[in-house]
Amino acid sequence: MTERRAIMSGSVFEERIGYARAVVDGDRVHVSGTTGFDYAAMTISEDVVEQARQCLRNIEAALAEAGCTFADVVRVRYLLPEREDFEPCWPVLRECFGEVRPAATMLVCGLADPRMRIEIEVDARLPVRLGETG
Repeated sequence: MTERRAIMSGSVFEERIGYARAVVDGDRVHVSGTTGFDYAAMTISEDVVEQARQCLRNIEAALAEAGCTFADVVRVRYLLPEREDFEPCWPVLRECFGEVRPAATMLVCGLADPRMRIEIEVDARLPVRLGETG
């Protein structure tokens, strides 16, 4: 049977809506759409670039709890209400994914809260450990 484990970040949204920040399913890690909220303080910057940085910090924490890093990401999805907000975020995104080169998609769509200017979702594979097959 495949191991399935939920990872929670402490965001109030997870409890209110009924989802996990990430789900580990076998060797796959699926990180939910993650916004620029600092979940400890439940605050969010007005600046889209800072929101992107916080999204990535939140995602990095979920990946670490799952047992992987940005180097293990195979797919990333960027969701933004305003397409012109995407390009200013590119340098921050490139810091995490420039060497990894995951498959990527950017969508323009509405987000759940008007303060949210970017949401990022990733899928990763757990690294094969020495002595394991995969």
